[in-house]
Amino acid sequence: MARFLLLQLRPETEASDDEYHAFLDKGGLDAARVHRIRLDREDLPRGLDPADYAGVIVGGGPGCVSDPPETKDPVEARIEAACLSLMPAITAQDIPFMGCCYGIGILAHHLGAEVSKARYGEPVGAVTCRKVGDDPLLAALPDRFDAFVGHKEAVQALPQGSVHLLAGEGCPFQMIRHGQNVYATQFHPEADAAGFETRIRIYKDRGYFPPETAGDLIAMCRAADVTWPARILEGFVRRHG
Repeated sequence: MARFLLLQLRPETEASDDEYHAFLDKGGLDAARVHRIRLDREDLPRGLDPADYAGVIVGGGPGCVSDPPETKDPVEARIEAACLSLMPAITAQDIPFMGCCYGIGILAHHLGAEVSKARYGEPVGAVTCRKVGDDPLLAALPDRFDAFVGHKEAVQALPQGSVHLLAGEGCPFQMIRHGQNVYATQFHPEADAAGFETRIRIYKDRGYFPPETAGDLIAMCRAADVTWPARILEGFVRRHG
């Protein structure tokens, strides 16, 4: 049975480990079915072919695709280059792909769409997503559901050749699909309240929100009803695993 390739971008070990276990739990995966690569610590293996995997999953991270090259942290620049190096094969061969938050920026940038901080950034919290397109991964979900977000940049226009699947009031492009198997979400389908509490604590000084509001944000996340997004991740794994 082919494994899933999980590319992680978070340089903070606690955040990376928490995200890894969230992907396993919400995706219905065990560790034996995942090839985990922490791109902050290691390069992609020479000759890695994404077609050798059941699918590729890209997690979130503190970097921004739209930051000027001269301002990028060297580690974040290397991570971004590694992810982008796989996208030509993934999109050309329609290899199953699920990009989460950072991943939608990677996919859209590769496809030539604008990714920037001009509009549509969203503060940390739960937002309502609504269906605007049909897809097998959304078939069992309600027309509207809440998901956790927190991002400085966003896709500004639908990439050419892509399908718009989910929209939000503050950010129109919450989920898109390219081809039949290449997906990306602006929200975090793996995230629950406990996971977002961890990220709020770790990233409170990274410019996502005023640090003094961390406690209020944690309380808001605990009160949110966020359960449906995990079905998307679970469906992706079930469909391609």
